[in-house]
Formats: sequence, structure tokens, C-alpha cells
Amino acid sequence: MSINWKEYQPGVFYDELINNNGNARLPAKRLTSYLHSLNENELQRRQQLADAAIRDMGITFTVYTEEGNIDRSWPFDIIPRTISAKQWNKTAEGLMQRLQALNMFVNDLYHDQKIIKDGIVPKDLIENSTNFRKECIGISPPHNVWAHICGTDLVRDEDGEFYVLEDNLRVPSGVSYMLENRSITKRVLPELFQEDKILPVSGYTDQLFKTLADLAPHVDQPSIVVLTPGIYNSAYFEHAFLAQQMGVELVEGSDLTVAKNGYVYMKTIGGLERVDVIYRRIDDLFLDPKVFRKDSALGVPGLMKAWQKGKVALANAPGAGVADDKVIYAYVPEIIKYYLDQDPIISNVKTFLCSDKKQRDYVIANIDKLVVKPANESGGYGMLVGPHSTKKEQAEFVQLIKKDPRNYIAQPTLALSTAPTLVSGDKVEPRHLDLRPFVLQGKNSYVTTGGLTRVAMRKGSLVVNSSQGGGSKDTWIVDTEVK
Repeated sequence: MSINWKEYQPGVFYDELINNNGNARLPAKRLTSYLHSLNENELQRRQQLADAAIRDMGITFTVYTEEGNIDRSWPFDIIPRTISAKQWNKTAEGLMQRLQALNMFVNDLYHDQKIIKDGIVPKDLIENSTNFRKECIGISPPHNVWAHICGTDLVRDEDGEFYVLEDNLRVPSGVSYMLENRSITKRVLPELFQEDKILPVSGYTDQLFKTLADLAPHVDQPSIVVLTPGIYNSAYFEHAFLAQQMGVELVEGSDLTVAKNGYVYMKTIGGLERVDVIYRRIDDLFLDPKVFRKDSALGVPGLMKAWQKGKVALANAPGAGVADDKVIYAYVPEIIKYYLDQDPIISNVKTFLCSDKKQRDYVIANIDKLVVKPANESGGYGMLVGPHSTKKEQAEFVQLIKKDPRNYIAQPTLALSTAPTLVSGDKVEPRHLDLRPFVLQGKNSYVTTGGLTRVAMRKGSLVVNSSQGGGSKDTWIVDTEVK
């Protein structure tokens, strides 16, 4: 017996593959027809092949628990998510517009602060931001770009349009899983890649290398390294993967040193080798114990001074996280208008700022209907999903909001889009999902062809993070105009 799409019930949500009449959307027609030709045993067998490939390739992520760190195989669903190339081209344009404006914003904050003087962004929001680094004031990184790699989380509401849920400008992760998802899907569904309608994703690491190389200070053939906190970090697989794909060294802080001449060097068995660009995957506060946390063993003493003097390039630059703040997120449409004199191509999700009394009162009165988020948490932690919460949890969040209004925002509970997902081995049901494309900006800009689709594997859940039970799918950008 094969999948009967007429029996598939997407319900009230926008489904990525199937419309409410039970018919495949245009980008999904070939995929759904092919899946229909497979019986349930064959689909289940291919899912098992995908799971085996993930184990064999060592594709893992780390979950932090009270009992310790646990490495788990990457959770993957075999049924891809499809998006038309025409819609994606517009979305990619909007993502580049957004990152360009955010980089102009960050650069302004560390220089003239014109946007504050002109009354667009309140001064106190920046002064009270946990990610504003006074140590970065007056610094001008190459191309005046602070966030070179951005992971922007997108969602689709019931209208089928993309909305930005949040920006990740500090140390965004997940791109390796996007690339590995495609590799696995090609293994288990090879027949579907025999035509050119599914656009490739393989160019990312080449583009990342070019973006990093363009930052190098006055060097034709720069030495680039990926700086990792080490094997116990949840994204260590990705750090090693990207270093290997780019053909550069993966290093820890203890592998680097700042010499008396102010340059950064890598310790090798052949002696010291100069480093020109560091793609750092550790947070600001652990970068340099001479400047930030004195107890950090992850960073490199003197690194900030080397960066400030232009002796080494850092991506992303320290201080970029000031625009990562979920409170600043609410001002991004105005930031785009201010710096670019353009309307945003992609809209924000409606956001209530608890720092504003009127909006805070509304949030507290409607907390059972809203999603409440802290300004600087990630991974789905520290948030309240109102409709799925208890009265006790709601009361606790009301107290948190009252205690520190600046630290909280709220958004409507979105009717997140769904996609068919293989559950219980042989059953296909809709599950909610989001999308994290990756945007590069340096001398040039680049957006991944699609991104990392994350899926809430539990029925009815809106939390897609892998650390909290979520999974992932391959994301297909399909050129429906190819003949």
C-alpha cells in the first residue's frame, strides 16, 4: 500500500506539499507522485537506510542534560520540503537586504550612533543590551561588516508567505546539517535528482571560504582557521565538517598565540604559522581572557588587541550580537527603512515589547495566547508557549516579565506551516516546521539555496529545536519553470 495523499489531512495549517484539496502543490508534484509509487515498506526501508547512513557518517549533535552530555544521531525525516525557485529568489533578496541593514546598524552603533540620535532606536535598549561590547567602539572591520555569517529563522503562516522569526548573528549553527541532509537524500532517493529541477546546495563552503578570505589583512593567500570550543560543544560536528570542507585547520584556543609583533600564530610541529582569518565558533565573552571573562580557557589572550589593530580578521566580529537581540528584532523594519530607504521585502512577525508599559499590560493579560521569549536566549530555551502552558507556568512568566521587562518580548502563536512527515515507521502525518537559511556578507553577499528545515516531530508541537525533540528534512528549491 502506498501513500494516499487524498487521505492526508493538513488541517487548518498551510502545508508545504499538499493543498487543502489533497492535491500536490506545483513544486511538490514530482516528489509526491514518486512517493505515491512506493509502498509503505519501501518508504520505511529507505528511511532506515537514511538512519544507517547518519550513524555510519557520524552525523551527531550533543544534548546537554543533568546527567551529562549525550551525543545523539542527527534526527532526519526522509520526506523533503519543497519551495518554488520563484518564491525563493524573492526571499533570498529579502535576506540580503536584511543583513545589509543590520550590518550598517551595528557599524553605526560602534561609531556615530546616528540611529539613536535620530530617535529611531531608544538609547536605553542599547545601553542595557547584554551583547553591546564597549570594547568595540571605534573599530572598523573590513568592509564595515560585523556579521559575516547569519542564520535567519523563517516561518510560513497560513497565507503561505515567509516571515522572519528571528536573526542569529553571533555564532549561527546548522549549515552542516543542511548540507548533510542533501547528501543523505541523494543516497536514498537518487531517482529524483536525475533532472535539474532541484537546485543544488553544494556551493556554500566555497562561498564561505571566499567570504573569509576577503577579510584577510593585506594577504594574497590567507591562512584561515576555524576556532572551536572543543569536542564537548554541541556543534562540534559542524566545526570539524566546515574546516574539512574548506580545507583549513580546526583549532582550539590553546593552539593559537599572539606574538609580540601583534600577529596571531598557530602552533604546529614545524613551528609557528601566522593566521590571518579566524572563523570563530565561540561566544564573545570567551574570546580573550585579557578583555572579557578572566577564567576563559577557550580563547586566546591578546586576540582582541590583534583584531582591533587589524592584524587578524574575526568572523563574526565581536559585538555583532547587539543586533541579535530579540528586542532589537522588533525595530528591524525601521532599521531597513532608515539605512536603505526601502521597505522590508520580508516582514517580521508581530512583536510586543514588554519594556513598553502598554504592550506589557497586553502581554500579561493575554499570556495564555502568546509566545513569550527572553531577549538573548537561543535553542528554544527559556520561552513560554502560552496555549501549551499551565496556569502555574503563566504566573511564573508574569513575574519574570515584571522583574525585567526589557528582557522579554511576546509574539502571537503562529499557525506554523506543516509538511508530511514519516512517523511511527509507516505513517505519514503533518508536522510543524521552520527554515533557517544562511546568509553571507563580506565583499559580496550570498544566500543558501533554501536552508535547514527543522521539524517538530511531536504531534502538535511548535518547538523544532533538535535539543528538544525536533528533527530535520532536506529542503528542495524547485525550479518549476524548467522544461
